[in-house]
Amino acid sequence: MGHGWEGAVLKLLRGKDFTFTVTDTEAVNDRLRRIRLSDGGMLAVTGTHPTMWVRLWFERAGKPHQRGYTLVDPDPEKGTFGLEFVLHPGPASDWARAARPGDTIEATVHGTEFTRPEPAPAHLYVIGDPASLPAINSLLDELGEASATIWYETSHPLDERLPMRLDPARHQLRTVLRRDKGAGLVEEIRSTLPDLLRSHRSTDEYYVWVACDTVTTRSLATYLRKELSVPKPRVKALGYWRPA
Repeated sequence: MGHGWEGAVLKLLRGKDFTFTVTDTEAVNDRLRRIRLSDGGMLAVTGTHPTMWVRLWFERAGKPHQRGYTLVDPDPEKGTFGLEFVLHPGPASDWARAARPGDTIEATVHGTEFTRPEPAPAHLYVIGDPASLPAINSLLDELGEASATIWYETSHPLDERLPMRLDPARHQLRTVLRRDKGAGLVEEIRSTLPDLLRSHRSTDEYYVWVACDTVTTRSLATYLRKELSVPKPRVKALGYWRPA
């Protein structure tokens, strides 16, 4: 399958193409499907880092269509990793539902990065949703010495049952039901985060990580930097999906 103009642009930007092969599938529940894949030599070329993601290529109405997915528990020695698909209407979910061992899918790696915050934060403030849950888990694993407050936006009854790697002794989860296209989450952050940040003696003590839909992420990033004056090195904001 050709990758169209998007693929051509990624080639110019030195994106690297690989073919993955399905080795195992698991229906975690009606909302989530986990798929294990062999990497086609990718991890030996790219290495790994927390929150690492790849662009998978699907076909929609006869045209190439790409979506980003975070690697789950990559194993460079074995050349394997997992992907988790939150199921909803669309070509990516259709592929995940039908995937069987031996199936292949094309992928491109470009744009993924992670810089460990220095100095290391004592506390994380994490804002995300089911689409960014694998990245949240990866972040909690990487910065395991830090405590965390996590705002988790849900839009389906099963979202609260998706696998989040929480340590009750160090992690506080605040579930927020999605409403008004993410405006409810923004209101929740505005009403709770300022007092929490003021409890720190220095901005070096915390790190804020945001990964929601693009509109909500953009709104929160502007709020954090312009109204709360969170220094740029202490915040990372990534739009993980585009609302319809």
